[in-house]
Amino acid sequence: MSKRGGSRRGPKLLMGDSVYLRWMEKSDLSHVRRWSEDPGLRVAIGQVAALSDLECEEWFRGVETDENRAWYAVVTVDGDRVIGEAGLLRIFEPWRTTDMTVIIAEEDARGKGYGREVGRILLDFAFNYMGLHRVAVGVVGFHDEGLKYWEGLGFRREGVLRDGYFLDGVFHDFVMLSILESEWQAGLKERPVD
Repeated sequence: MSKRGGSRRGPKLLMGDSVYLRWMEKSDLSHVRRWSEDPGLRVAIGQVAALSDLECEEWFRGVETDENRAWYAVVTVDGDRVIGEAGLLRIFEPWRTTDMTVIIAEEDARGKGYGREVGRILLDFAFNYMGLHRVAVGVVGFHDEGLKYWEGLGFRREGVLRDGYFLDGVFHDFVMLSILESEWQAGLKERPVD
C-alpha cells in the first residue's frame, strides 16, 4: 500500500469500543505541544525536550507526508476528547515490519484501558490490514509500567540497548520488544505474562 501525492498511509479512522483513532489534524498540535511540556511524560517516552510551535508544525508535516508512518490521534468515543497519539512508524514493507507507539498523554485518561484498546486496534491494523509480519517497540528500561503494558499486549523482550538512553547525566538501558503476526493471531495477547 503506497502513497502518492502526499496522501496519508492507512484509513482515516480506526474504530474501537471506547476509543477511536483518526488521522492527526493540524488543530491537534495544541495538544501535542502541551503534552510535550509534561516532564514525566517526556521521561517515560524518551523525549528529550518540550517542542516549540515550529517543531510541532515540522513534526506534523512529517506526519502528513511520511510514507513510512501511519499516525493517529486517540479520541474517546464518549465525548470525542483527544487523549493521546498512536501509530506505526518506520514501516518497511519489503521486510513486512514496523515500529509502534501508543501514548495516552492525558493523565486522567490513564489506567482506564484506553491504551490496551489502542494497542489492539493498531496491532489488528498492522497484521490483518497491512499484512505485516513483525511489530517492534523500544521502551526506556526503568519505565516498568510501559514494559508491563507492552508485554500485556503480547510483546516479547528481544534485546537491550545498553546505556541507550541518557537522562539527567545518567545512562539507562533501552529495552527492545516485538510481537510477530503468528503470536498475535494465536492469541498470545490474551495470555498472562510470565
